[in-house]
Formats: sequence, structure tokens, C-alpha cells
Amino acid sequence: MGRAAVEMPSGPTSTDRGELALPGGGADAMDTGRSPSAAEEAIDSVSTKAEEVAAYHSSEAKRARLQSMLAALLDDPILADVPRKPSLADVDTLINLELGSAMRITVVKLDSTSFDVAVLNTATVKDLKMAIRKKINEIEQEQMGHRHISWKHIWDNYCLTHQSEKLMDDNFVLSSHGIRNNSKVSFLPHIMSRVYRKHSRRRKHRFFHGLSRKM
Repeated sequence: MGRAAVEMPSGPTSTDRGELALPGGGADAMDTGRSPSAAEEAIDSVSTKAEEVAAYHSSEAKRARLQSMLAALLDDPILADVPRKPSLADVDTLINLELGSAMRITVVKLDSTSFDVAVLNTATVKDLKMAIRKKINEIEQEQMGHRHISWKHIWDNYCLTHQSEKLMDDNFVLSSHGIRNNSKVSFLPHIMSRVYRKHSRRRKHRFFHGLSRKM
């Protein structure tokens, strides 16, 4: 009876070498799953802070460029009507002015100097008064800093007129008084209240200085 041929492995097996076979890559797989060291965490933290600082400086640079561009635009004579700090309502009114849905009105002060305001074609006398108040406050702020003006006293003792017609009713639509684009309105004293008659000349001057002084 012949001998059966038995094949033997040509080299040592993993069992012979004493290695433990693990799924997914053996011993090396254990190394890849280890927690990051303290040094690696510190490096990541420094890198993150550096990125935040770079992003902050980039944002500041963009803001500075935008402010510079805005200042240059506002200095353009074409945009002379735009306030230094325009609100959405201001921008909306100016857009309507270009589209013909708003009108520019010249307001003549007591010293015969004037300034312009823009209001919608559907504006009332009250809307015009608000536009005048906003404009004068802006001018006062630019030239003298914050200064309180008693608008109650002004409207109690002065009224607006258009072609000798007094605009006494705040709810009247301006167009009903014949006011159109490029119309002029003026300040005019009307009957003083009994309380106002007791005011000194110096106090009167303080109340109405903003209306009579050149701007």
C-alpha cells in the first residue's frame, strides 16, 4: 500500500508567528482607532482660532471697503438727495420720485433760504410736516450735534402755506391744495396762543432758531 502524499505549508503560518488575526486589518486596525493625543488637540485648537481671526479680519476689511464705497457714492451730486443714514422709507420715497410716484417740495424758511423734501404723491399735510421735521433734525445734527427742537411749539405758532393758502388740516392730501412736484411751501406765523404771548423774545428765538438760521 503506497503512502499518501501530504502537502505541508512552505512557510510559517500566522499561528506559528503568534499573531492574532483580527477582522478589518489585524493589529494595524487597532492603531487607527486610538484617541487623538493632547498635542494633536492643541494643534487643532490653534488652527481653529487662527481661522476665526482670519475670518474676522476679512469681515472687517469688507465692511471698511463697503463704507468707503458708500461714502464715495453719497458724495456724488446725482445722489445729493440721499440722507447720510438713509432708512428703507427714504430709499423707497426716492425710488418713487424717480418713477413719478413721489414729488419734491421746496420748503422756504423765514430767512428766505430753502431746502427740499420728497414725499409721495398721496402724502398729507401731516406727512409733509414729518418730512420737514426729519430734514431739519438731520441738518441740525450735522451742523450742531444733537439739539432738541420743540416741534409742538413750532406747529402751535407757525403754519405752512402754499400760494397764500394755509395748510391747517393735517389730514388734507397735499394734491387737494394744488401741491405738485417742484411746488413751494413757506412757513408763516399764525394766531399765537395766549400762553405763547407770555414767552420772552429770547425764548422765542430759542424755539424758532432752527427755522430762521441759514443751514
